[in-house]
Amino acid sequence: MYLLLVFVGYLGVASCSVFNLHLQANVGELFTFKIEPQLFNWTHQVISEQFRYRPSLQHYPDLPSWMRYMYSHEYHAGFLYGTPPVPAAGKTLNLDVIALNRQNYETRQLVISMFVAHKFITPNVVQMKIDNLNWVHLMDPGRVENLRNIFRKDLWPDSKDDLSVVFMESAINMGGRLPLRPQQREGVIVHVGSFAQFSPRLKELQEEVRPLYKLPSCTYKRTSVQKIFENVGFKLDWCAFKMVGIESPTEVLYHNNHGRVKEQLKEHRHQQPQRQQDRWLGIPREDVPIRNYIDEFAFAFAIPGMIFAVLVGILSAVLCFQHQKFSVHIDYPPMSSTVQMVQCSDTKPMQPVTTLKSLKDPNFLLDNTSMRSQSPNNSLYQLDTGASGIYARPKPPPYKGGTLGRNGVDI
Repeated sequence: MYLLLVFVGYLGVASCSVFNLHLQANVGELFTFKIEPQLFNWTHQVISEQFRYRPSLQHYPDLPSWMRYMYSHEYHAGFLYGTPPVPAAGKTLNLDVIALNRQNYETRQLVISMFVAHKFITPNVVQMKIDNLNWVHLMDPGRVENLRNIFRKDLWPDSKDDLSVVFMESAINMGGRLPLRPQQREGVIVHVGSFAQFSPRLKELQEEVRPLYKLPSCTYKRTSVQKIFENVGFKLDWCAFKMVGIESPTEVLYHNNHGRVKEQLKEHRHQQPQRQQDRWLGIPREDVPIRNYIDEFAFAFAIPGMIFAVLVGILSAVLCFQHQKFSVHIDYPPMSSTVQMVQCSDTKPMQPVTTLKSLKDPNFLLDNTSMRSQSPNNSLYQLDTGASGIYARPKPPPYKGGTLGRNGVDI
């Protein structure tokens, strides 16, 4: 009960003041607006991050699709930014911004009435990415003016009359990655456009950086105009520097003429009923073509399988031909377990030749009465077998054990 009384008393203390503001935005041109405490008659800040803001389209929970709101802890303020599209031309948007004071929980409301003026979209656009800045840094009008002066005074002199920033977004929101170190900047993508034709120097710069388009990022690359940007505090990623558009005729430069704006608005209103009639009609479900997966699987597996089979056949044929060409067949005689003896006989005529016998044959030793050699040189065993002399294998020399000298040599 006590908490309920405190809550009711707090609601009685809290107040909600309403403030009004009128703004204007142009089609195809970047719109930015800073939301700060001074808009709600709050003059000082007692605690850190004391104020919070919540903008939305009036009577709706969110903002228009082309508008984005982000809060900056560095500047302690909120920012609305975006580029109005052509369908929003001639319309008035009402935005509600609810501000909350976190110190005493006081809420105040700001109603922004914004008119979107018609303007021809610039056909020639230069796209670039600045690595050493965040999105909030381009909310500073001084930085934006320095960037425009680079093109108006040096790179694109013909665009000095109508050069404008047509797009700006954080590199993180465009699919980039957060830097590894929190101290590093996230990067911001900026597009500047004009109706003027691209200057020869811009065309030379595009040809200079064209080989870098295949790389995702190249902060190490230096170009001929590097110093021009670095002198005013901009470090560009030259892989993201591109020129997009068509060469516009000279008469289109007067695109801000009031009569042409009226004519364009009349044509736009005249085409609206016709666009409503040309509605798209869907087709019945039976007429939707059916995808044949069998043919796709056949092409996906049959063709690679045939190629694999052909390659295997070619490889097998090559290996077979190579084997027949270089193979050598060696016929070894059968190995005998017995040692054959060679007969040595005298040159006397008419002596019978006896058969060869093996030393392992037991009858060979029994038939011979002596194994001692009777030859003159004592180099062969002589077997007395009567009329002829049979000689066995030469006797091995006797083993003589020698002595080793100091150097391990036989003496």
